[in-house]
Amino acid sequence: MSKIGPFSGSSYNVLDGVIRKMGDKPHSGVSYYEYKLEGVMKRFNVDSFTFNWDRWGCYVDFRYKGELYRIEHSVEKARSRGVELRSGSESFIEVVRTLDDLADIIERGIFGLETWLRGIRCLPGSFEMPQYFKALGFNEIPEGPEDVRQRYQTLTSQLPSDSNEKDVKLEQLKKAAEAALHYFTENRSNLQ
Repeated sequence: MSKIGPFSGSSYNVLDGVIRKMGDKPHSGVSYYEYKLEGVMKRFNVDSFTFNWDRWGCYVDFRYKGELYRIEHSVEKARSRGVELRSGSESFIEVVRTLDDLADIIERGIFGLETWLRGIRCLPGSFEMPQYFKALGFNEIPEGPEDVRQRYQTLTSQLPSDSNEKDVKLEQLKKAAEAALHYFTENRSNLQ
């Protein structure tokens, strides 16, 4: 550890090649970073996002101005770049810290979020859309619950008049719509 500091009385340390202010905990626990991610997404004006991590990696998906973005990180990816992470939760922490740094840069007016996101748009093969959206005929995750309701109404009005087939199809559409609405309810609660 080496002390460096641009301001008198401030002390910093270099840990894993990253300059951190003394007293800052590099890993305060995953629940803290879940909370921090909510704040970062608010700073980005993003209201729909999901995230997850497992033993080996993590991802954060979010929709910004109608486009879907995914940021992924893993223990393996970090190791390939000479960074030692022990778990997927640590990779999640690093992603959140990076997004927080990005929010700081954007708030300083140096660049807009669009400039940074241009290179990380979610490509078709890297994100598997939930089946319930596909069952409703969506090719991508809709903007919000109102789109789901409108699609459900449109599809139910187009059902054939045969009662057996109609009842089965109606039940399938109802389950898909409920799951899709739950997706938005669950993701919105991440921000409250």
